[in-house]
Amino acid sequence: MHFLYNIGIRLMQGYVAVAALFSAKLRARHRGDAQAFDALERCRGERYVWFHAASLGEFEQARPMIERLRKQQPDRKILLTFFSPSGYEIRKNYACVDVVCYLPFDTPFNVRRFLDLVNPSQAIFVKYEFWANYLLELHRRQVPTYLISSIFREKQLFFKPYGGFFRSLLHCYTHIFVQDEASKRLLENIGLERVTIGDDTRFDRVSDIAAAARQLPIAEAFARNSNVLVVGSSWEPDEDLLVRYINANQDICKMIIAPHVVSSKHIESLCEKLRCNFVLYTQTTPDEAAKAHCLVVDTIGVLASLYQYGRVAYIGGGFGVGIHNTLEAAVWGMPVVFGPNYRKFREAHDLIACGGGFSIRSYRQLEDLVTALFNDHEAARHASDYVKQHVGATDKIFGMIFDN
Repeated sequence: MHFLYNIGIRLMQGYVAVAALFSAKLRARHRGDAQAFDALERCRGERYVWFHAASLGEFEQARPMIERLRKQQPDRKILLTFFSPSGYEIRKNYACVDVVCYLPFDTPFNVRRFLDLVNPSQAIFVKYEFWANYLLELHRRQVPTYLISSIFREKQLFFKPYGGFFRSLLHCYTHIFVQDEASKRLLENIGLERVTIGDDTRFDRVSDIAAAARQLPIAEAFARNSNVLVVGSSWEPDEDLLVRYINANQDICKMIIAPHVVSSKHIESLCEKLRCNFVLYTQTTPDEAAKAHCLVVDTIGVLASLYQYGRVAYIGGGFGVGIHNTLEAAVWGMPVVFGPNYRKFREAHDLIACGGGFSIRSYRQLEDLVTALFNDHEAARHASDYVKQHVGATDKIFGMIFDN
């Protein structure tokens, strides 16, 4: 199986090289892979704490740990690697670490060269990272290796009769921190004892974000004394419903909409559908915004702070590959609404169970639900309480990894 795995990695590497000719995202990954070892030369002669996050979402889970380490042990050298361009391109200049680069493909040669340069004192992987050659070589070199904020499901290969090779990889971790009791039971059933329920560090991250949220004069003027629906990371299927909603209900509410895609073409297409008075975030003033019914956010980097001005949140992606970050909204004490594709997101299930989250499948459901939620103080309280109850994962995990 290890032999077949290595063939699969080579095929993946070859596919990325060819597909890079046609895809800007894969071109960035291919170029970054070629440049990774140049960046890693800076590690030579030092010992690094190595954090690896597949993409931006996993980085947000690692971030509280990284920033705690930088604050409490400032002399430690820190390396951050990404697999996906969507993480690396946004965080390549992240100031809290010493080196940021792509993770070289998981071939035996790359792994040995990588670890020789980095000489890690600890390796911390986030959520779903099971690169066989890295894990096996870290284990062989006796490097303490951890998996944090992970979730396991019965359908994964680790728990299949033919999953022996993949089960063996889990034994390479010094300790695994899972988000829930179900994951812990699954791992214990296959003989893993070094498992702790450590919850999800994203709860700490969103709490930190909320505490440091910026005041946004345009959004504040827009929202004053109004029922405001804040839409985060919307895609076109979400927007078709939401535009219809604000066009029909502009007399009872306002809407801030921050699309996932902020290209001029997409923003223009979105605005053409609006039949209410709207303004663009980057092209308006507080006085103009106060008179509008829809604030279209045509920039990135402000969404987390925008949630403070809403009473209800809609999180995009649920009519596509999956919903985006619900916790950034819930931390503000807002009921959270999203589309039907939330199966893989534990926090969405939990929010629904506690009465702070709601899933919709149609426009009629959206209209009835959002209008009712503007005055549902219980739903708002449930969302806020849910986040507060899960804060503290960073303290627990950090203590077990770095304070021993």
